[in-house]
Amino acid sequence: MYKTVHGLVLREVKFKEADKMLTVLTQEEGKISVRARGALRKSCRFAAASQQFAYSEMTLFLNRGRYYLEEASVVEDFRGLRERFEELALAAYFAELLEAVSDEDSPDPELLRLGLNALFALSRDLYPAKQVKAAFELRVMCITGYAPALDFCTGCGKTEGFRPVFDIAGGELFCAECAEKTQPGGLHIGTQTLAAMRYITGADPKRAFSFKLDDKDLRELGRVCQRYALRQLDRGFGALDYYEKLS
Repeated sequence: MYKTVHGLVLREVKFKEADKMLTVLTQEEGKISVRARGALRKSCRFAAASQQFAYSEMTLFLNRGRYYLEEASVVEDFRGLRERFEELALAAYFAELLEAVSDEDSPDPELLRLGLNALFALSRDLYPAKQVKAAFELRVMCITGYAPALDFCTGCGKTEGFRPVFDIAGGELFCAECAEKTQPGGLHIGTQTLAAMRYITGADPKRAFSFKLDDKDLRELGRVCQRYALRQLDRGFGALDYYEKLS
């Protein structure tokens, strides 16, 4: 049985002498494993499409519950990522995060679209890398059911005019007064950081990375979004550790 899908290669692993096992996030089938036979040979017609970060139209052969890559045409290879080590490491973290939150055989076009938009912005240097990273982490959380409640103080209901405190465990917002009573371990954040978080969670998908913060607030936003994502997923990422060493 043959099937055509559009997919982003999240991971590639050498298999046997000349094959690769690919983890692919597809629009039609969700996350799937694909065997690319002969992908390591120079003469392989789909070698480019079997590289990490390649987004391609793929023709797959399904046999006994396993996918095999038969043909592929690269739509976007995000070549700019390979020119800078930091961006390449950050893209690898994006791929690990997408793999962690996606489900096998469960399509999530919004998650794939976010991944493609983030890699495009990173490869074309459209926004600061730390800005893309923070927005990507927070949007991933929203898509996968961990959207934080940022509209008002959970304790008293205030919407504006208070010193915000963000609880990374519960994903809730408090004013400083309510936090002192109920959430003493919350993160005190600036009003600009809160405004950016509200923008990211509610923006049109194509505009999620398009906002401005000064360096201080951007660093704070990055810390908050990263800590929130890691706390909600209860795990770390090797590519993130490597990226932080580089940066």
